[in-house]
Amino acid sequence: MKKKIHFLLLGDILTVLIVTVSGFLFHDQLSTVSPYRILATLLPTLIAWLLIAPWLGLYKEEIYQNWKEIWRAGWAVILAAPFAALLRSLMLGNTPILPVFIAVLAATAALGMLIWRGVWWAILEKQKR
Repeated sequence: MKKKIHFLLLGDILTVLIVTVSGFLFHDQLSTVSPYRILATLLPTLIAWLLIAPWLGLYKEEIYQNWKEIWRAGWAVILAAPFAALLRSLMLGNTPILPVFIAVLAATAALGMLIWRGVWWAILEKQKR
């Protein structure tokens, strides 16, 4: 059981990393911004996720193994996005927090997390057979 949680957590972290890198690629900035700027988006998003996800039970077996509960992963990211934006602003020297940034972060991270958690559920279902 602990091994499953570790793999699930690793997948969550990789999903946040992929969403972050995708954002910089979309804006054609991955090769032009400093690594600190990337970390200033990645780390707050991870911190916010890791604070919200357990609160919504996303690491409980009865939740992550139930297809009908997958929506919780999307909801967790939507709840985490404003806090992540606040942390990011603080890391970048109190830069303004744009509502559109929060909305895009919430939408793209929710989509990414729902895809990952759907894949995770499918893996678990296949293992049951």
